[in-house]
Amino acid sequence: MVVEETDADHGALVWALREAARREATVVAVRVLDDAADGPLLDGLTLPAGDAHTAALDDAVLRAVVETGIQGRTRTAVLDPHVFAALTGAARGADLVLMGGRGKTLLRRPAPPTHARLSPRRA
Repeated sequence: MVVEETDADHGALVWALREAARREATVVAVRVLDDAADGPLLDGLTLPAGDAHTAALDDAVLRAVVETGIQGRTRTAVLDPHVFAALTGAARGADLVLMGGRGKTLLRRPAPPTHARLSPRRA
């Protein structure tokens, strides 16, 4: 979930933590960098330690953890807007190809199951 500094986002994060605890899942809280205000990520991967975005995201998650008492169910990430756009595009049905030194992987949503009706054969 994308976390900003609004009451609605805080409420959504609290709900997500409670759901994660109920389902034994993990919440990934994400903050997206602003293209105009921020420079590029270091090596395209991480932000410098103590960055304002990281601190604000950690504070938001900590507030939700304190409110719910649910610990160990969150991960955080600060993303470049282009990475975020690629991930949300893949979630909406677009193809996303991850390429690395060991080859490439195509991430694609599974096709919905089809329930074909078989009609009896008549001779």
